[in-house]
Amino acid sequence: MAKLSERPIFPPAPLATAPAKRLALKVDVQTYRGTREGVPRLMQALRRHGAQGTFLFSLGNDQTGPRLLRTALADRRRIDGRTLLGHYGLKTLMYGTVLIGPDIGRRCADIMRAVRDAGFEVGIQAWNNARWRAAAARSDAYWTSRHMKRAADRFEQIFGTRARVYGAAGWQMNTHAYRLTQRLGFDYCSDTRGLHPFVPVVNAELIACPQIPTTLPPLTELLARGGMSTDNAVAVLLKATRTLPALAGHVYTLSAEFEGMKLLPLFERVLHAWRADGMQLLSLGSYLTAAGSATLPRHRVENGCMNECTGPVALQGDEFLA
Repeated sequence: MAKLSERPIFPPAPLATAPAKRLALKVDVQTYRGTREGVPRLMQALRRHGAQGTFLFSLGNDQTGPRLLRTALADRRRIDGRTLLGHYGLKTLMYGTVLIGPDIGRRCADIMRAVRDAGFEVGIQAWNNARWRAAAARSDAYWTSRHMKRAADRFEQIFGTRARVYGAAGWQMNTHAYRLTQRLGFDYCSDTRGLHPFVPVVNAELIACPQIPTTLPPLTELLARGGMSTDNAVAVLLKATRTLPALAGHVYTLSAEFEGMKLLPLFERVLHAWRADGMQLLSLGSYLTAAGSATLPRHRVENGCMNECTGPVALQGDEFLA
């Protein structure tokens, strides 16, 4: 398994022209509380700043509790000096442990449709966010297919149409999942981290579904670094936006449970700064259209660690030239 904390994801091409002033906002919605409380707040914030974005929903039962408890035991660092309890709430930590987790898709369908009706792009993150993060990377074809098809079916029940976009929870993928992005008819996906849109190649197998990788470090990861203040986290994120080699522009992944709630004032500072820099704040679909999808390069995908704050995630690897 690759360890990428001290080198680029792949050798960047020389910058022949200035990076594009476009930035896609990908909103991960992990929990019942995040859907009910974080999503409406983020919609209002994005409207205030004239921004578009893509909301990717978890559509089955919220069973986040066990994952958060494991995280708390494995890593005692706090984000912005606050505990997981402060971000997720007591009930969320109890879902899947002592409480049966609510069915997010059934109980929050009206909120999800309101996102679409407000003009934002909507798509799928997972059927069960916690289980996908915990098991997807090592799961077989049956488990992967069952999980992704249930999410696709639920999405169609809610919206009356198939999902165009999928973005795997926690950037956790396997070979079967890449194949299913093609077979389930997604137009494009955002399951990886990297530098620019590409066509994925898995073990020399071409997957005919473009990837739009996350290019920027999330605020939650920056704040998890020892001694990182909120001001420093914002400065690091803005510097990355201005300096990382990304001719197509950038993609930022935020969370309804963090940027949609306690980190919302901090995120609005970032939105204001991006606007001041002249960035176009787009959905994933608009970003890919503007970047051009007809002649995307082919790149291998691999698993690796971005930094000391994250475990292995799906990454854009070297260009596939065969």
